[in-house]
Amino acid sequence: MFVRKAIITAAAQSQRALPLQTLIDSDGNKKSLLQILIEQSVGAGVEEIAVVVWPGDEASYAQSAGPHGGSVRFIPQTEPRGYAHALYCARNFTGSDPFLHMVGDHLYVSTAPQPSAQRLVELAQKERCSVSGVQPTRESLLSRYGTVGGRRVPPRSDLYRVDTVIEKPTPTEAEQRLLIPGIRTGYYLCFFGIHVLTPAVMEILGRMLPVSAGKPVTLVDALSELARQEQYLAVEDDGRRYDLGVPYGLLVAQLALALNGRDRNSVLTQMLELLADRELAGNGGGAAL
Repeated sequence: MFVRKAIITAAAQSQRALPLQTLIDSDGNKKSLLQILIEQSVGAGVEEIAVVVWPGDEASYAQSAGPHGGSVRFIPQTEPRGYAHALYCARNFTGSDPFLHMVGDHLYVSTAPQPSAQRLVELAQKERCSVSGVQPTRESLLSRYGTVGGRRVPPRSDLYRVDTVIEKPTPTEAEQRLLIPGIRTGYYLCFFGIHVLTPAVMEILGRMLPVSAGKPVTLVDALSELARQEQYLAVEDDGRRYDLGVPYGLLVAQLALALNGRDRNSVLTQMLELLADRELAGNGGGAAL
């Protein structure tokens, strides 16, 4: 199994401008979030990339992709039917091939030698199955994430065979169905936001979407069925993801890149100076005239 294709979903109307936002990357270069995600995909060995967009956004996205704009395929989601449907819009692009998947409004930052996308792709190719990145997450945050249950795959302590997937479970539901031995009390394994998926996921969505009768079908619905149908793994990711759609999301994402890059010391110095100025102002400091 070789992963040579990637899908970045960016069609949500309320979030469609986020991938176009400009950031300073860890090397000090100005790039859009979209270009950073494309380059992370390429770094993972991907050769073909599709971005699912809101109809009419193709030109602005191609421009925002920088030097990759001419080689990336832009696929419109012609109906606003949610995240899983957006992914399914790229079914002709993926065909019978596995694919890397990332969402277009999140920035992924890793301090490990291997970036998160590359690590997942290599593991999926080795194990010849779907793999999702997960992170231990405290139960108070479960309402934000898809969450998995399963069992460890020895001898590794960070790899799990998934048998249950639930979208935004309640703490009670998680305690009943998603406990994994070895995970500390009050924490569960939630999706990190990067997946490598086999063609079976598109086949499952192809069965679910036509009979949904207008009800939303989520990617978690498809992954829950995938876990019953074939081997599906989850691996703990030590990176961080930053949602640009939350308040101050762009600011926090930019700080994460800066503190993980060449300008770390300069940025830290400026942050300390800013905090000192605010503290001084708050205490009524300053020389009297």
